[in-house]
Amino acid sequence: MPQINNSNSLDKIVALCKRRGFVFPSSEIYDGFTAVYDFGPYGVELANNIKKEWWRTMTQLRDDVVGLDSAIFMSPKIWEASGHVKGFSDPLTECKKCHTRLRLDALLEEAGIFADEKMSEEKINQIFSENKNKIKCPICGASDFTPGKKFNLLVQSNLGNFTNDWAKEPTYLRGETCQGIYVNFKNVLDSARVKIPFGIAQIGKAFRNEITARQFIFRTREFEQMEMQYFVKPGDDLKYYEEWKAARWKFYLDLGIEEKNLKWHKHENLVFYAREAYDIEYNFPFGFKELEGVHARGDYDLTQHSKFSGQDLQYLDPATNEKFIPHIVETSAGVGRIFLAILTEAYQEETIESETRIVLRLSPKLAPIKIAVFPLLKNKPELVNKAREIFNVLKISWRCEFDDNGNIGKRYRRQDEIGTPYCVTVDFDSLENEEVTVRDRDSMKQERIHISELERFFREKI
Repeated sequence: MPQINNSNSLDKIVALCKRRGFVFPSSEIYDGFTAVYDFGPYGVELANNIKKEWWRTMTQLRDDVVGLDSAIFMSPKIWEASGHVKGFSDPLTECKKCHTRLRLDALLEEAGIFADEKMSEEKINQIFSENKNKIKCPICGASDFTPGKKFNLLVQSNLGNFTNDWAKEPTYLRGETCQGIYVNFKNVLDSARVKIPFGIAQIGKAFRNEITARQFIFRTREFEQMEMQYFVKPGDDLKYYEEWKAARWKFYLDLGIEEKNLKWHKHENLVFYAREAYDIEYNFPFGFKELEGVHARGDYDLTQHSKFSGQDLQYLDPATNEKFIPHIVETSAGVGRIFLAILTEAYQEETIESETRIVLRLSPKLAPIKIAVFPLLKNKPELVNKAREIFNVLKISWRCEFDDNGNIGKRYRRQDEIGTPYCVTVDFDSLENEEVTVRDRDSMKQERIHISELERFFREKI
């Protein structure tokens, strides 16, 4: 039996991501671009599979949620109405010795002192002042910082501004995807034949001018969100809020995450309009951190957009003729954070006869490659041709990979590291009896399967 080592440090995961083509630093040949990453060949497959499962769970399996894909650029008035222009900020401080700019709440948290970015500037500075001797700069070790001040996270753009005066009237890259849902509420209501309660789901890019972006892809300046806004009658929001909390918790269990690695975190410092907010946290290599937020947002969002746009965003109940501004229950997750959680959960090292095997025990529905097909030897045309025939049939139904590089042992290890559940090997006996060897990633057991039975076999397994 292999000896299992569950030491899944962030450094090991980062190294695997680079080595096997999951994640690359953006603009690497130009020395990189801070806190921006590119998904490589296997990374984009894993990310797409995560999004596919989320979309399937949100829209295909429910009859009360529809989809949307709103634009990244939107009217600047939207961000004024939502409060982002004035209130979308994190507390910023600067080390007086090395002049590194840092998030004040993160510094306090690393010193074991509770802080929340939603605290007022006065409150967080008070906590900082009371504990300043415990705080050290992570770059130079000094303990001398400027007072904290709010730093707006919206990323400005000069789109459509031809006067070079964009600083006075900027447009923005969206800081979150949900605003595109709110401003399309009436369009969806008028076109999709939906009735309260119903939700709108969206997957898309968002951008934030993060002060301190680190911990690999956990906190980045360009990222992809998966958000769902559920519109309900006033007074019903907490009932549906509890239902969505349960549904979102189950989603992560269905992805293969162990329940012991998940926990709920209640927000103590709510924004003024929120009724309740919880985060699902995952036990990353650097501790429990937010994976997804579930929030009861009240009627603030539609009220604000109705006020600023002059459009009536009330809902007319067809049964009672009652008009009201719907309340909203939100679920908001980041693709990158789920991606990192899935890799953390799946990464495993095993010692087999004094050798280390690294394996990603990914759920088959998430694995970038479902089946790898090998000819035993690459210099034997009859084996290569047979393997190609099998590969060409299987790839119609599953994402497959043809691999003839190196000996079989090395090919197995390579596929283990990218999480491929099954490998099919064509050998000389296959030419005689039409049977191939199918090897299971997790157990490493091998069995002979007739070629005509492969599709049935994999439909049962995957």
